[in-house]
Amino acid sequence: MRAAVHTRFGPPEVVQVVERPTPVVRPGDVLIKVHATTVTSAETAMRRGKPLWGRAILGLRGPREKLRTLGLEVAGVVAQVGADVTSFQVGDEVFGFTGFAVGAHADYVRLPATGSLAPKPSNLTFAQAAAAVDGATTALFFLRDKAQVRPGQRVLVNGASGSIGTYAVQLAKHLGASVTAVCGPSNVDLVKSLGADEVIDYTARDFTADLDTYDVVFDTVTKSSFAAARRSLRPGGKYLPTTGLPNNFRALWTALRGGKRVVVGMSVNKRATLPAISSLIEAGELRVVVDRTFPLAEIAEAHRYVESGHKRGNVVVTVFDADVD
Repeated sequence: MRAAVHTRFGPPEVVQVVERPTPVVRPGDVLIKVHATTVTSAETAMRRGKPLWGRAILGLRGPREKLRTLGLEVAGVVAQVGADVTSFQVGDEVFGFTGFAVGAHADYVRLPATGSLAPKPSNLTFAQAAAAVDGATTALFFLRDKAQVRPGQRVLVNGASGSIGTYAVQLAKHLGASVTAVCGPSNVDLVKSLGADEVIDYTARDFTADLDTYDVVFDTVTKSSFAAARRSLRPGGKYLPTTGLPNNFRALWTALRGGKRVVVGMSVNKRATLPAISSLIEAGELRVVVDRTFPLAEIAEAHRYVESGHKRGNVVVTVFDADVD
């Protein structure tokens, strides 16, 4: 099978499409024929070996063998099931998240049947479904489960035009909040179309100047900080960063102190949230934003585009030409 592999850390061109053995299915696994996947900011960082402390997991001098083929989000068709699998059948259309195993940048990927996998939303193409996995479930996890957003609250989404942010705006509205979205000037119209009540162009205004305004600040790109954002929070407000090891310590410290808090978490097991996202999409309550689509052969260009910092929503990689929208 074809697989996009990087054997060293570096720029986009270290990713090469090569031939690799098709994964062998174990009793509890399903083998998915990949129709579409994505390239995310997280994967461009993994390809570079960043942050440096992450090399304890990624590999000290180069990527570990099992992490050389990236790919977190997948949409495709079940090609084979293990002997113990009863929840999926060959031919099922599915979408899911590979998590720490990665590997979706290939013709086939193997996942545990009990993992982050669910039937594909019936009204989406494979390309759209691949883009409806991590950003949507991460936004739902932070807003609904960690921040417990309620009707009438004020939520600010920083990085509102990205893969998490585009879903966060919509889901915060779905949960009944008034939403202020922060993005660049070229994305203001997009974010307004997603339902934001107010949009801040970060080149013209700093949201941290809004004193005691928000119940939740969801920083989907971790470009701000709790120190800067806390003055914008109402008493008891919550600052939600999606990344950053130091924030784990701040979360513990602010939880002990009380008052305004840093709230952290990891959205890795998505088995419970994928059906919820699918239901919202099928009901027409959640829109998938796909910026660009690249074929697998041009995956290095997909990395380069994501790394440019100009993407809107999601960047999709199609594995079979027939699946291009």
